[in-house]
Amino acid sequence: MVLSFGVADPVGAIGIQADLATCGALGCHTVCVITALLIADTTAVEDVHPIDADWVADQARSLLEDIPVAAFKLGHLDSLETIALVAEIVSDYPQVPMVLDPFSTLLPQQRDDEDMLLAIRQLLIPQATLVQLSADELARVAETWREPGNDDTLEIDAMQLIEFGCEYVLVTGVPGDAQHVTNLLFGGDGLVRSDRRQRLLDTFVGAGNTMSAAISAMLANGVDVPEAVLEAEEFTHAALGNALRLGMGKRVPDRYFWSREPEPDVAEK
Repeated sequence: MVLSFGVADPVGAIGIQADLATCGALGCHTVCVITALLIADTTAVEDVHPIDADWVADQARSLLEDIPVAAFKLGHLDSLETIALVAEIVSDYPQVPMVLDPFSTLLPQQRDDEDMLLAIRQLLIPQATLVQLSADELARVAETWREPGNDDTLEIDAMQLIEFGCEYVLVTGVPGDAQHVTNLLFGGDGLVRSDRRQRLLDTFVGAGNTMSAAISAMLANGVDVPEAVLEAEEFTHAALGNALRLGMGKRVPDRYFWSREPEPDVAEK
């Protein structure tokens, strides 16, 4: 059982709907706390309506008083008050693994708010089992403790987050070979694994959300972190390889690719 905090996305590309589909595809039920409502399509988010922080907290406490959970998955939290309340709630369950994936390319405004970044760093990152950030997001969070710079500080920054208290940092989309996508997993002793896969020639929305949700499901199922990351990467790559063209914008990962009948080969017709 995963308890997911996130936005309600009408497309199902990110947030709660993405977590439900991903965890369900991996055999894990998800209960949900909605933190904001989106007006969105496959091209962009038009508006975000935050849910009152007390409502967010009440949703979570109501669920946790009734249902035992095996993992927390924290996505977009829309205010300082919400971050503080959620941090307080998860602190009551230190034995439950927590995956923190607080940013989305559809919701860029949070990454530019210094107070929000600092609150995430101080209140949530120290409690996380795994923090998932793109290389750009990691650099932005790192500016809460160092000056911006062009130096190659990715590993230093990732290890600093671990110094702050999280167990693992997964950095996605590491700059390098344009033909491949590289993800790096760091733990207390440094680099744990480096995974590189062929870059898919299309544009997608929801790739990162699929990854973090899949990791959460794997942890809830008792898989250790390095193996959970590998399984999540393979699942995400396959979901992107079978991505759906739902509208006129970006493709959405097909989290149920494994249940579809393969298209017949033209040569076999």
